Amino acid sequence: MKYILWLCVLVLGACAGQDPIAETADKPLALSPANFSALPGWANDDFAGLDAAFTKSCQRIVKSSQDSRPLGPLPEAGTYADWKPACQAFIALTPKTPSTLRSFFEMNFKPYAVHAGNKAEGLFTGYYEASLRGSLTKQGPYQIPLHARPDDLVMVQLGDFREELKGQRIAGRVRDGNLKPYESRAEIVNGKWPHNDKVLLWVDDPVDAFFVQIQGSGLVELPDGSLMRIGYAGQNGHPYYAIGAELVKRGALAKENVSMQSIRAWLTSNPAQAAEIMNTNKSYVFFHKLDGQGPIGGEGTSLTPLRSLAIDRSLLPYGAPFWLSAEHPETSQPRIERLMIAQDTGGAIRGPVRGDVFWGHGASAEAMAGPMKSKGQYWILLPKSL
Repeated sequence: MKYILWLCVLVLGACAGQDPIAETADKPLALSPANFSALPGWANDDFAGLDAAFTKSCQRIVKSSQDSRPLGPLPEAGTYADWKPACQAFIALTPKTPSTLRSFFEMNFKPYAVHAGNKAEGLFTGYYEASLRGSLTKQGPYQIPLHARPDDLVMVQLGDFREELKGQRIAGRVRDGNLKPYESRAEIVNGKWPHNDKVLLWVDDPVDAFFVQIQGSGLVELPDGSLMRIGYAGQNGHPYYAIGAELVKRGALAKENVSMQSIRAWLTSNPAQAAEIMNTNKSYVFFHKLDGQGPIGGEGTSLTPLRSLAIDRSLLPYGAPFWLSAEHPETSQPRIERLMIAQDTGGAIRGPVRGDVFWGHGASAEAMAGPMKSKGQYWILLPKSL
């Protein structure tokens, strides 16, 4: 299963568990009908990149042979059969200009405001594709392993067994016929597990190795200058823990100053303590090489910068368009107001009004994703045929 575990959020927003917005995670999802005229900035979106993003999701929907299958956990979203006519029409639409795209959605879809209980506002963060330097062999500065998925790792989607557990999963190793917990991050990085030889590649920085596990994918520059894209291949089953929260608890960072950049700077400046801090997060991610486009989101499609959105998969469907209105991470910039497609999920993306914006690859994407902890709201677009 091509599933990127986008955990970036609360490596950066360390104390979101204490944030009034994040506390809406346990509130029930509610929808209220709206008009396109009520969507902030709807008339101004240039829809750049939207064609590529939505086409990938629509192709997946159209190819499905299970017409009666629900599109996802949201009952109001209907079935694959309900979405196929709109998706087929979108794929065939030509030309795809801002005007024709805007008209297409107004003719074929109806927006619904998403609420957590009676609250429309939630937390929106950002993630990106990490950059690393690495080697296929252990040599010179390349001493930090990124492990391939071990053969004995068993990952269980609990929703396959209980509908009420959809979106939850566990992982472990089978011993004497029983599934037992897998080794923690500390045990794996310290070599106290059976698969030290299962290395995909070696990188030159332990902090980069940690952050690519938070992001779930990366582009690795090899010694000859070539690039190798790596993606999520599995996870050890231990729950994610935000090391930003740990640094705040220890007084190393102030809550208001926590960001990906401040955490990285602290780890780099305190190498003697960095390993112990990183190991407070027991989660460990395994990788594999990705060929072609990437990175790959939880939907199984490649992600599009500023058009792909990570949502809570236990509540909302992959492939659905969402109109997002959220604060820009650079406060001097206008709000983010654009149509996005639900194509990914993440361990910290929990709740009806909770999203993670994919910013793309490179330094500029990291600069935007790292500090993003924005208040915002979104509307799901559902086919009018429903």
